[in-house]
Amino acid sequence: MTRLKLHWQILIAIVLAAFVGWIGGGDPAIFGLPLVPAYDFVGTLFINALKMLIVPLIMSSIIVGVAGIGSSGDLGRLGGKTLVYYMASSLLAILVGLALVNLTQPGIVNGEPARDLLALDADTGAVAEKVGGAGAGALAEIFLRMVPTNVVSAAAEGQMLGLIFFSLLFGFFMTRVNHETAETLYDFWDAVYRVMLRMTEWVMLFAPLGVFGLVAKTVASTGFDAAGPLVVFALTVLAALAVHALVTLPMLLRLFARVRPYRLFDAMAPALMTAFSTASSSATLPITMESLEKNAGVSNRTSSFVLPLGATINMDGTALYECVAAMFIAQAYGLELSFGVQLTIVVTALITSVGVAGIPSASLVAIAIVLTAVGLPVEALGVLFVFDRILDMCRTSVNVFGDSCGAVIVARTEGEEGVLGETTAVGRTT
Repeated sequence: MTRLKLHWQILIAIVLAAFVGWIGGGDPAIFGLPLVPAYDFVGTLFINALKMLIVPLIMSSIIVGVAGIGSSGDLGRLGGKTLVYYMASSLLAILVGLALVNLTQPGIVNGEPARDLLALDADTGAVAEKVGGAGAGALAEIFLRMVPTNVVSAAAEGQMLGLIFFSLLFGFFMTRVNHETAETLYDFWDAVYRVMLRMTEWVMLFAPLGVFGLVAKTVASTGFDAAGPLVVFALTVLAALAVHALVTLPMLLRLFARVRPYRLFDAMAPALMTAFSTASSSATLPITMESLEKNAGVSNRTSSFVLPLGATINMDGTALYECVAAMFIAQAYGLELSFGVQLTIVVTALITSVGVAGIPSASLVAIAIVLTAVGLPVEALGVLFVFDRILDMCRTSVNVFGDSCGAVIVARTEGEEGVLGETTAVGRTT
């Protein structure tokens, strides 16, 4: 018997939760036992399981990814171009998302914060105090938090900026010790990363139950009033993803690779459809490489370096989503976000997108980091589950397309001809 795919299970859970929460009214009970606390227990248990994965998953992912770059032998010219493109494209994606979420303000309904509509429990005053503290000192404070005095304490207290910075340094200097030591360390962290992926996949098996509890609690408490701001939020994310995929990335292709962007869309169609259906950039990687080499004409030398690296650290769609989600939750609490706080969100989303695993819904772990960095309650990300699957499919497609754009740009600036039918070399000559 074929098992129902996870995204269908989650969709069914959302529908059932909405129905059960609706027919139960505002304070449902069975045999005198209140159901809302039970829904809350199941949802909170799932959120806690996701939070449990954050530190080891992010650390192992970043360390393995950075160590892989440093040991490849091409970290100089080819690696430099790749990293500059990935950081620039992710930053542009975040800024697109930031602009649109400030324009549409999905967390505001009829001039009022959507906190009560979304059944967000945390005290607004306490949240505002934390967020205000997070924005103090703006950019200087961000960099101070990036260098922890005690990395173990930073991990225990959820100070993920410092932990990510430490992981980046650790992965880089792993390649600067003798080969035997480096290989031992790499094998260890690679094993941790693979175990954490398995654990994440296992936790996600319980996503239907967790989503059921979160959605049922929200609907039972507020009815379907929560649908309004969530629909606007989802449309904002989709619009931002569309702008990045159809405007920003094609513009980069025209400027730096001098190719016709529509040809890349056609060449990458198999990979984009696979990314959309699986919501996993890692699972799509073999098809992405095949499409880029056979259909787009990029050499194996370039694609085998750029694409695996991109599947690890280049998450344009995910970075954009993290920013919009954090801003949406902040708006829902009625918080006036200063430039410093918004800058913190941008920088944190950019950094955390580097360590997101290329599996379905892994970005929810990264969003928890962004919320923690600016003082927002992690529990609030429960409201995002309603539309997360379709948004995950869309942002994964953007991630994969962004990787392919990077490979084309690097290939063209490396002097490769015949990429997407272009015969005139760009940049470095061979």
